[in-house]
Amino acid sequence: MTPERAGRWAAAFWLLLIAALLAFGVQAVLDRHRSAQQRLETAEPRYARLAGLAADGGRLKDAAAAAGRIVERHAYPSTRDATQAGNDAQQRVREVFSKGGLDVVSIQVLPARVQQQFDRIPISLRADGELAAMQATLAALPSLSPSLFVEGFSFSGASTGDNAPARVVGELQLFVLRVRP
Repeated sequence: MTPERAGRWAAAFWLLLIAALLAFGVQAVLDRHRSAQQRLETAEPRYARLAGLAADGGRLKDAAAAAGRIVERHAYPSTRDATQAGNDAQQRVREVFSKGGLDVVSIQVLPARVQQQFDRIPISLRADGELAAMQATLAALPSLSPSLFVEGFSFSGASTGDNAPARVVGELQLFVLRVRP
C-alpha cells in the first residue's frame, strides 16, 4: 500500500470515527430532549389541576364549610365520646316515641362500629301503640338533629277490640353517627 493510499485510509478512518462520535452525541441529545418533553407532558396536566385548585380556592373553602355544616347536622361531633353519643341518642329516641303516644317496651344501645370517618352507634327499639301514632312518630324522625337513621324495621299488628284503633308493635334498628377524631 502506498503512503498516499494509507493516508487516505487513515483520514477516512478518522472521519468515520468523528462521524460516529457525532452521531452518538446527537442521539444522546435527542434522547434527553425526548425525556424532558415527556416529563413536561406529564407535568403540564398536574400543573393545570393545581392552578385550577388555586384559582377556585375560595369556592372550595366555601364548599368544605358547607359540607362541615351538613356533617354537624347529621352526626355527633368527635368531641363527644361514643358512649355519651349513644346515651344521648337513646334518650332522644325514648322521648320522641313517648311524646308520640307510643309505649317504649325496650330500647338498647349496642356497641359502636367503626366505619371510615364515623362511628356507627346502633340502637335497638321495641315500641307499641296505635298505628296513627307510630306513623306520626316515624314521620318526625327526619327532623331530629343529629340525625337518627333507620337501618331496618318490622311491624306486626297487635290484637285489639272491635272498635279500638289499630295497634302495632314495631321493632326498629336505628343508628346515629359520630365523627371519628
